[in-house]
Amino acid sequence: MEATHGWATTDEGAVAEARTGNPEAFRVLVERHSRSVYRLVYRMTQNEHDAEDLVQETFLKACRQLHRFDGRASFGTWLYRIAANCATDLLRARQSRAQKQVAFHAETEENPMEQMPSHAPSPERLSLSSEIGRLLGPAMSQLSAQERAAFVLRHYEGCSIEEIGQALKVRPNAAKHSIFRAVQKLRRALEPKLGVTAGSSL
Repeated sequence: MEATHGWATTDEGAVAEARTGNPEAFRVLVERHSRSVYRLVYRMTQNEHDAEDLVQETFLKACRQLHRFDGRASFGTWLYRIAANCATDLLRARQSRAQKQVAFHAETEENPMEQMPSHAPSPERLSLSSEIGRLLGPAMSQLSAQERAAFVLRHYEGCSIEEIGQALKVRPNAAKHSIFRAVQKLRRALEPKLGVTAGSSL
């Protein structure tokens, strides 16, 4: 098996074989990386259906753009870049729709303040356990798409600042600032619920 499919032992070998038109080679890459891609996009979207769709979109784009993979970053980092961009586009589109909906209500309702979404924690959220892991998902909805992507890549996937910059197509310093802003926002969101001051929880 190894002699027949020696290309399958590394991502680089599988990519090279996939470029020749061998569908089995790309299937190997999908099987090898699909779980990590799903984990990334799920943590960004907090939605299983969205995550499943984004995994398919990520690998579809990767297949179409395989000729652009130049090997300067690892194949996994390159995939993360595609997945993070797909998820970021989805989140930004969702935020844009929400903002337009709020603007529409503000223009058409007699009492627009009653139509505005409350920023106070819902009873469901307040009833959650005080464990950070269970509170983190709702808190992350307050982050921008890029902040959420940078935070997930850094604190869940363990990516370096350089890798995050590559994935998000920003300079390392910008990636570092996105992570910093994300941590600060999450601390401010979680502290009232946890009853603690800003510390090393995140």
